[in-house]
Amino acid sequence: QVQLVESGGGLVQAGGTLRLSCAASGSISTIKAMGWYRQAPGEQRELVAQITTGSGTYIAGSVKGRFTITGDNAKNAVYLQMNSLKPEDTAVYYCAADSFVQNRYWGQGTQVTVSS
Repeated sequence: QVQLVESGGGLVQAGGTLRLSCAASGSISTIKAMGWYRQAPGEQRELVAQITTGSGTYIAGSVKGRFTITGDNAKNAVYLQMNSLKPEDTAVYYCAADSFVQNRYWGQGTQVTVSS
């Protein structure tokens, strides 16, 4: 089992910045990738960014150039730096960890609200 704890959400004005953090614990050695998803009201959950244990990264087109995902292996943590935030970035952001045995673990979610 893997446990994920997120922090860093909040309310920010358009054009502002936020940094989300996710700390993993438990069966860390089973993780092959960690990422951030988001879900806006009435919308499906979507992948925003992902980083693999080999440090490969994926950034969704809608946030490319504005969001950056980084990892800290020593702290078993992953971060999402969000710059130039837009109202359409408003959503609950979830940290996720994918294991080598096809399990996906979720954090509790953190609200990000961008006001116009």
